[in-house]
Amino acid sequence: MAKTAFIGLGVMGAPMAGHLSSAGHDVAVYNRSEDKARDWAQKHKGRTYSSIENAALGADIVFSCVGNDRDLREVFDAAASTMRKGAIFVDHTTASAEIARELAGKAEERGFGFLDAPVSGGQAGAESGKLTVMAGGAPSDFAEAQPIMAAYAANMTLVGPAGSGQLAKMVNQICIAGVLQGLAEGLHFAKRADLDVDKVIAAISKGAAQSWQMENRSKSMVEGRFDFGFAVDWMRKDLGLVLDEAQRNGAKLELTELVNEYYADVQAMGGKRWDTSSLIARLERPQR
Repeated sequence: MAKTAFIGLGVMGAPMAGHLSSAGHDVAVYNRSEDKARDWAQKHKGRTYSSIENAALGADIVFSCVGNDRDLREVFDAAASTMRKGAIFVDHTTASAEIARELAGKAEERGFGFLDAPVSGGQAGAESGKLTVMAGGAPSDFAEAQPIMAAYAANMTLVGPAGSGQLAKMVNQICIAGVLQGLAEGLHFAKRADLDVDKVIAAISKGAAQSWQMENRSKSMVEGRFDFGFAVDWMRKDLGLVLDEAQRNGAKLELTELVNEYYADVQAMGGKRWDTSSLIARLERPQR
């Protein structure tokens, strides 16, 4: 069993840290809002700390799952000040490839490993322990961290060197955005055509149109329920990272740019915290 620290107990981090504890690992936790750390400790075996430095002290692996590049840099710098040589910092934040490469360089200078390891699967995947991890970093660090991450991840792939995990997550978000827009338009079309939408979904969901989004979101989309899942605000943050990276590498992301604008429309409709499947709400809003 490993001695671990987990920094960031949000909707993803809290259940991930909980799975580490349930698997028998020694878990120290820190959260900027101490109430969340106390709530976590009431449900799981582990220790709470009021500073990142103390939480990371002596850990074999320090995990983080925070908001953005700035948060990540602050968390990393604090943890790095007390991490031991030979330890590994595993970051599950969806952040830029640039920050991943920067922190990997800092970690190497200080004598410990770094993996950028964003996840896919959302809150449901975190709670069920069935997340997908796409990682960037050294193979030896991934091999050491993989059996520990297995506490909350069903699929783990080392994509390449530092930054590759974040780039793979960008591909993930590009694909999700396109699929959700297509599904939203398809369901909207079926309703306007006076079709029995449930029967349409039953007919096409086992063919070439099938997708995770269709299996898990089509019913709630038809019903107009969006108060769950991966928030539009988070998706826009992620697509911002995607579009910034595309400017650097020259990728043409015409559909992604368009869907990002559609999500801005959803935000303006009051859907900042709606699930990303709420793209259909934009299509079905009353015409002025």
